[in-house]
Amino acid sequence: VQLQASGGGLVQAGGSLRLSCTASGRTFRDFDMAWFRQAPGKEREFVAAMRYSGGTTRYADSVKGRFTISRDNAKNMGYLQMNNLKPDDTAVYYCASTPRVALSALTTASSYYYWGQGTLVTVSS
Repeated sequence: VQLQASGGGLVQAGGSLRLSCTASGRTFRDFDMAWFRQAPGKEREFVAAMRYSGGTTRYADSVKGRFTISRDNAKNMGYLQMNNLKPDDTAVYYCASTPRVALSALTTASSYYYWGQGTLVTVSS
């Protein structure tokens, strides 16, 4: 699977952005997907994940209630809707995908074989 993330940009605190992840090359509907992020000087961290079927989601505590992950398997697309953005959300956001894994592995970066190139989100205060 080839992945390409887009939709990042500069937004003021309290604003919203929607990131998109375009998948190609294999049957996206058979793959679990996730979003991770990496802020300057920090390690990559989990943000949100969704099962291949769309039936199960996981969120980092820091984004619960503000971010929503979704997917459209018919279009080979994944999304991350980000509301009420905070300066601490500033990071490069990566979409990732992998063949079906155990639910307990959805939040772990090492579970994901395929990664997009990242899109920068900057939240100003």
